[in-house]
Amino acid sequence: MKKKVIQILSIALCMVLLSGSTVTANAAKKSSNTGAYQAVFDAEYYYNSNPDLQAAFGYDAQKLFNHFVSSGIYEGRSGCANFNVAIYRANYPDLQAAFGNDLASYCAHYAANGAAEGRNATTLISAGEGAQAAIVRGSCTTKFDPRASRATNIAVAASRINGVVIQPGEEFSFNKTILPRTAANGYVEAPIYVSGKHSTGTGGGICQVSSTMYSAMLNGGIPATERHPHSLPVPYLPEGRDATIAGNYYDLRFVNIYNTPLQISAVADLRTGTVSVTLIQQ
Repeated sequence: MKKKVIQILSIALCMVLLSGSTVTANAAKKSSNTGAYQAVFDAEYYYNSNPDLQAAFGYDAQKLFNHFVSSGIYEGRSGCANFNVAIYRANYPDLQAAFGNDLASYCAHYAANGAAEGRNATTLISAGEGAQAAIVRGSCTTKFDPRASRATNIAVAASRINGVVIQPGEEFSFNKTILPRTAANGYVEAPIYVSGKHSTGTGGGICQVSSTMYSAMLNGGIPATERHPHSLPVPYLPEGRDATIAGNYYDLRFVNIYNTPLQISAVADLRTGTVSVTLIQQ
């Protein structure tokens, strides 16, 4: 009996130690992320560049930084004059492969290596020499289960729209760009909604990419020329921010309302289970 009690106590002690290690690791990661964000943040620049935040927070450096970390960086806002994480990510496929949608890692890389290497974090390289600094018009990130079958379709759809450039006055069609949902085009069977009911179909999950794009459009004030809501609520975005795609009859479309090209950056990270869509004016 005494031996059994000792064994139970030993197991309990191991569990406590493991729990403590997890808490310590999480705290260390949070501290590391904070340092990465601080390295690319200038409170004065952030304040002067965002009139809406001036009214909300005044010149309170801590509140401005908290907003940048919790919301601003995901909305595509620049934390300082020489760095925008969405543009930095879009410019360098090698960093996309290394970091996926881990924004803190892009910030840390730029501070530690990127700036010294002369990497461009303000202008899209695809815009060519002499281009003015790019402007992030809208950005959105949503989460998904990377183990689910729909994750494959999310990754395929994101890869199809990534890097697409829309000229001034040109209309973009999500449906046409991602190609028909067939096995030959890389899509697999996954859950879908059909007339308010759960079902399965080839390409299930692509609507999370179109919905993430539509939410980015809303964040940037870019109107849709065509958009349809789902027949059921989606778990990854609030009501009114989704956009369903079906066959060749339900599409998400918008026109580039700017006088310079608009580039789409889309990254699906199967390690973290996130998909990000950013609309960048060249």
